[in-house]
Amino acid sequence: MEALNLRVKIYADGAEKGNMLELYANPFIKGFTTNPTLMRKAKITDYESFARDILEAIPDRPISFEVFADEPREMERQARLIHSWGPNVYVKIPVTNTRGDSMCALVKRLSKDGVKVNVTAILTVMQASSIISALIEGAPANISIFAGRIADTGVDPLPIMRSVLQMLIDQPQVELIWASPRELLNIFQADAIGCHIITATPDILKKMSLVGRDLAEYSLETVGMFYKDSRAAGYRL
Repeated sequence: MEALNLRVKIYADGAEKGNMLELYANPFIKGFTTNPTLMRKAKITDYESFARDILEAIPDRPISFEVFADEPREMERQARLIHSWGPNVYVKIPVTNTRGDSMCALVKRLSKDGVKVNVTAILTVMQASSIISALIEGAPANISIFAGRIADTGVDPLPIMRSVLQMLIDQPQVELIWASPRELLNIFQADAIGCHIITATPDILKKMSLVGRDLAEYSLETVGMFYKDSRAAGYRL
């Protein structure tokens, strides 16, 4: 992986301890992100115990843990507690609560108090602009634009990502995360536009071994796979 000389930092996205520690052994992985959905999928039942265990094992790379409240006051309490778990912790705050109320005021308050936030679930330029304004002169922060979800709607996320990067030129303490990528190509797209960080699941990261493959050779391998599977299935006409 190191030979690719990518500028974009790759953060591993997941909540399975085994996968996280395996990826931690690779210096190419610069950080980690989690969320309640991934933690539930990994059958995590004790949020704080899991987080502290991971932070003990991975003390020197950024790791994002998300609040799971819906009321701003409780979000703030959880955020300050999560922040206290370690200097490499970024606290994920959703851009709105479930009623669509903006969390800009909370983000501003936390950032001014030195809490490193990762504002998540951003899908529009307007949302990003409001959050960036809230982070001015604050602590180091991330903003996560869900480029994959944007693409799922048939909209090209690249113009949105480029627009937000322009907004961040005078905000060096804020880094843009290309979140929810759908394919390996997204890593190279993020790198090409100068995006700071991209998250990637273990499934996407496994495809890094395909980078540079000869396409004619790969085609032949694919044909062989189809042939082998048809023989194994015993198909007859």
